[in-house]
Amino acid sequence: MADKIGIYVCHCGSNIAGTIDVEEVARWAGKNIGDVVVSKDYKFLCSSLGQQMIEDDIRSEGLTGVVVGACSPHLHEKTFRNACKRAGLNPFLCQMTNLREHVSWVNSDKAAGTKKAKALIFAAAERVKRQKPLEPMEVEVNPATLVVGGGIAGLQATLELADAGYLVYLVEREPSIGGHMAQFDKTFPTLDCSACILTPKMSEVGQHENVTMFTYSELEEVSGSVGNFKVKIRKKARYVDYDKCTGCGICTEKCPRKVIDDVFEAGMGYRKAIYSPFPQAVPRIPVIDAENCTWFTRGKCRVCSKVCPTDAVDYDQKDEIVELNVGNIIMATGWKLFDCKRIPQYGFGRLANVYTNMEFERLCNAAGPTSGKIVMRDGKTEPKSVAIVHCVGSRDVNSNPYCSGVCCMAALKFGHLVLEKTKAEVYSFYIDMRTPMKDYEEFYQRLLEEGMHFVRGKVAEVTDAARKPDEKGKLIVQVEDTLLGKQRRIPVDMVILMGGLEPQADAKELGLKCGISCSMAGWYTERHPKLDPVATMTDGVFVAGVCQGPKDIPAAVAQGAAAAARVAGMIAKGTVTIEPIVASIDEEGCSGCRICNNLCPFNAIEYDEEKKVSRVITALCKGCGTCVAACPAGVITGAHFNNEQIFAEIDGILWDAKPQAEVEIASV
Repeated sequence: MADKIGIYVCHCGSNIAGTIDVEEVARWAGKNIGDVVVSKDYKFLCSSLGQQMIEDDIRSEGLTGVVVGACSPHLHEKTFRNACKRAGLNPFLCQMTNLREHVSWVNSDKAAGTKKAKALIFAAAERVKRQKPLEPMEVEVNPATLVVGGGIAGLQATLELADAGYLVYLVEREPSIGGHMAQFDKTFPTLDCSACILTPKMSEVGQHENVTMFTYSELEEVSGSVGNFKVKIRKKARYVDYDKCTGCGICTEKCPRKVIDDVFEAGMGYRKAIYSPFPQAVPRIPVIDAENCTWFTRGKCRVCSKVCPTDAVDYDQKDEIVELNVGNIIMATGWKLFDCKRIPQYGFGRLANVYTNMEFERLCNAAGPTSGKIVMRDGKTEPKSVAIVHCVGSRDVNSNPYCSGVCCMAALKFGHLVLEKTKAEVYSFYIDMRTPMKDYEEFYQRLLEEGMHFVRGKVAEVTDAARKPDEKGKLIVQVEDTLLGKQRRIPVDMVILMGGLEPQADAKELGLKCGISCSMAGWYTERHPKLDPVATMTDGVFVAGVCQGPKDIPAAVAQGAAAAARVAGMIAKGTVTIEPIVASIDEEGCSGCRICNNLCPFNAIEYDEEKKVSRVITALCKGCGTCVAACPAGVITGAHFNNEQIFAEIDGILWDAKPQAEVEIASV
């Protein structure tokens, strides 16, 4: 049967028509490309009228293929495929070519742009003639979900799904859920008590009948695909029997060994060798720190075992691997604080009264080591002047070029707390003040009224080298005040460094286990930054919270709920549709070299030890073509991207070069 191709070129307002003669492209295509029976231009093809035009032509002309020259397929490929499907044409016989981003937006010469658009339309037409009908695949979805990370985003996602009646497995590497929010004193801009907001959610998760928690545990391995993931979780040895322990706290109280708490207290306080991170911890089951426990290091003590009324202490406990089956995974692994020692000129770790923002959070927290009193390192002297330095490790080409998003507001919060609790002068050294969310600007104006001093300029140095008598015994902040246009030296008693947010150190490693990638900065990459910010390129794996990029608590909560909604929708439907654009291996020709196994970025190729051949896991494959290109035997084929289709597309894009090439060959 002869091909009948329909070509449709979109004006996209002036986005495309501004630098491409759209009418000329459509007219030319109808006259010069073989098998084209319809060639039209339209102002907005993605509109309902534009789609209806395509559907009507498919029915009336009996089109066997459709070419749409418009914007990015990421934006509207699904739109035009659905239009073809409604008209009875297999959606995979529709080919989009990107005239907006690939021509119009990168070009100012209308004649050159029109010529390039013709080449792209010609290439798409030649390709679509060789495309085959494909049918999407459906797989059943296991209603259980794995949430990795017990911070506020992970807790929100867990509760949304559990309240909907679905089973949730929550994995948290620390002994308690809560994340960084559990360390905070107040939350901006309302100055609500962080613990008052967070602990009810923690308690609800801990008691929920549909939630199984794995605290002090880590994700070890992920296999399978959307709808049916198989995961292995390593439950680290607590050396306390979870079922026997009542959380009475006697073991912690009697333990004679104290160590600096570098995690929850950010090095500002102490904990015991057997401990719960904080009084409201969920679960209340303590953990023995084997590296600091006297029994494990010297073979002496055993006080905790002797005083435990339920004989819950078990020094012989080992790590345990738990295997689970889940249908979807939500990654909510959070962030870590920038190491302020990486900017040595600010003096952190060298000058006693230079604090990080997390240290100050614990300092001014009512449940912190000083019971909320703002004092210097000696534990008793109240500062008379405080400097807050913004953008430490953020917006800096030498560390992180991105803005951490929350530091300006956290700095304003710290300024308010210092002014509220002391009579100190507070200086805020900022590059730009960023207060874009609801009521944030109002909070900034409040601090101006409260008397906080704002100095616009990037701090060059924090030093204790005095030049004047009034600088002796002080920390001197050296800064260029860009509003006054001069250098300033401001002596203060305390400096707070607003360290930026960074991805977790093992984010890339953990992402590889789940088949998702990271940005250059290390944040997890979403499927689309605007249209799909919670999904990833691996179906069934979603991201929520700061692991996807810097954001404040409301945004993290919203993203956690959004990820849960996406998962709940898949569970309610019962099945999920997978695109059929995948690779396939001709097992008869496979030599078992396993090159494809090692190269697949989605871990979608398994090796059959018995048959000595590789096999594609269809549900995991994304059709990227890496294996197709790498196979030395040439026995891997990519559906929708086979050699015939690709070569036809190349041949089509070179339409204007072919006559000249033929002349040159004839003259030889």
